[in-house]
Amino acid sequence: MEYKTENSAVSLTRQLACLRKNYRFLLLGCLILTALLASGCGGKKADGKWKDGYYTAMMDEYSHGWKEYVKICVMDNKIVSVEFNAQNPSGFIKAWDNAYMKNMNSVMGTYPNRYTRTYAAELLADQSADDIDIVTGASHSGGNFRRLAAAVLECAEKGNTGTVIVETEEE
Repeated sequence: MEYKTENSAVSLTRQLACLRKNYRFLLLGCLILTALLASGCGGKKADGKWKDGYYTAMMDEYSHGWKEYVKICVMDNKIVSVEFNAQNPSGFIKAWDNAYMKNMNSVMGTYPNRYTRTYAAELLADQSADDIDIVTGASHSGGNFRRLAAAVLECAEKGNTGTVIVETEEE
């Protein structure tokens, strides 16, 4: 058997032509990919009603020694995290108070660590403060949560990242 060998100059010319052709396809592919990424993969970005950032609303007064607050994080016009809790004047978090939890659970059937997570999960899932269901045994906090959530969403519309103070409703 004989193997033919090409002239090395002809072989090199063919390899360069092939590389140029491949380079053009590679360059074209990169340009298309860049254009798709810049345009959001061809989809139109939704007109965002919320600006990216962290937003906080806090009640203006302490109730039974606790001041409730809601913090949210918005990214790409979506609420991606929600924190609802209360703190005492020293900054201690209500959901961490085991004695309060035991006392409230035995009387009301719920406790702060449970209902704060429930309210926060609803806001995260619904992306709206309009239809938050009130948890039995935590109706006062539920009303405050609705007002606080509405306030932080209003801040997110305006891009106001400062803490907004929400007036306490008279009982």
